Amino acid sequence: MTAKTARVPLGTLTGYGIGQLGAQIFRDTPAVLLPIFMTTILGVPAWLAGIAILIPKLWVILCDPLVGVWSDRLKPTRGRTPFLFWGALLTGLGFAALFVVTDYGSPWLAAGAVCLLFLLASTGFSVYSVPYLAVASELSADSHERTRILAYRMVATIGGVILGVGVAQPLVFALGGGPHGWHVMAFSFALVCLLSMALPAFALRRVPLLEGDAAPAKLLHQMKPVLANKPYLVLLATSFVQGIGQASGYTVIGFFYLYALGEVDLIPKFVLVMATGSMVSQPLFLWLSRNFGKVPVYWVASILWTLITISWFYVYAGSPVLFELPLLGRLTEQGALVLVRAFLIGITNTGFLLLSLSMLTDTVEYQRRRFGVANEGVFSGIWSAAEKLAFAMGPLVAGFVMSFYGFQSSNTGAVAQSAGAITGIKLLYSYIPAGTQVLSLIVFSRYRLDPSLIGEGARMEPAPAVEASEAGLHS
Repeated sequence: MTAKTARVPLGTLTGYGIGQLGAQIFRDTPAVLLPIFMTTILGVPAWLAGIAILIPKLWVILCDPLVGVWSDRLKPTRGRTPFLFWGALLTGLGFAALFVVTDYGSPWLAAGAVCLLFLLASTGFSVYSVPYLAVASELSADSHERTRILAYRMVATIGGVILGVGVAQPLVFALGGGPHGWHVMAFSFALVCLLSMALPAFALRRVPLLEGDAAPAKLLHQMKPVLANKPYLVLLATSFVQGIGQASGYTVIGFFYLYALGEVDLIPKFVLVMATGSMVSQPLFLWLSRNFGKVPVYWVASILWTLITISWFYVYAGSPVLFELPLLGRLTEQGALVLVRAFLIGITNTGFLLLSLSMLTDTVEYQRRRFGVANEGVFSGIWSAAEKLAFAMGPLVAGFVMSFYGFQSSNTGAVAQSAGAITGIKLLYSYIPAGTQVLSLIVFSRYRLDPSLIGEGARMEPAPAVEASEAGLHS
């Protein structure tokens, strides 16, 4: 069996996929909690907090492609696993450092210190995330098999969202919302990041990756064929525009449930139900994409997600209690509607995110077949840089919108906000991400890629003793 014809074994799938658990925590938790930490604990104004988070992301625009070139050069002799190990270590340490100090004595000093720490942590994450994404394009030459690989990665993504979004903030508040709560959250989550992200470094040590001709030595030479890959550029622009709106919504998740709904305890329930929708829908999207094509299914999932997202603007606080359920506890009228939305968001979000990454691997395979060398690291580096920049612009957009609508910062915890400030938060959670999704679909309408050029439909040889054990995902 070769990497081109064999189904990827379950051990490789899980070993690769588990790394996304910690990676997703680092991607989500600072995006959600740093604005809250800076504005309610460190006393940093919302607009300044947005800038402090943006600067490290501007750095990774350069850092990620450079890591991609570096990992491409070392791949023939060292593979990509050294990057995974050291990147995991640096990311875990950097995550903990972000929330260790809760009193800098000055909002400006606090903003500068957090900015520097986030820059260092983001550099460590670049060392990990770029080669990690590249591996998804190198485990199989078959288009649908790559979707299957990414489905396992998506399972870990869901776990990361549950912990990073659904558990982190409630944990801090459950421990009193003060320095102790932030410290416990920081060190425990840093450990999870370190362990889960380091596992692929060991699981993939002896796994063969697709090979190609030697990559050019210089970044500019490697960039030329990448910039000639129109399907990749269209997909890159689509993801970037989407990411700005999604990051704006991520930034205000805590504010949304605290002020717009008045039910912070609903966050873990929301994330749990959303994760359930995502989990149960993955086999469906694997089947749909194989039978109807990735592009049409991507369109449908994106449009449905947009419509659901718009509806978030119309929630309100203080609705009556409807009933109590086991595990979920007390549910208000608005809370029940939130959980319905959560399930639908989980389904549709999985659809367009899974297929977006799968189409990314298709554009890399297209490059490999055209030029003999795919420069997977460079592709992944540029993609990762654009994604991180978009998620940095989200807090910046959120900071200015919240300031414009009158949000009041504090260094003593959450304080009451005006109706105008709550309206700004609701816009950031609904119409703004929905609007960027519509714009991204206009860009995506230019995406064209011949299925015969990306390994679609190749006959796959089953890996021995693996198929029965995969029934949980492919039943």
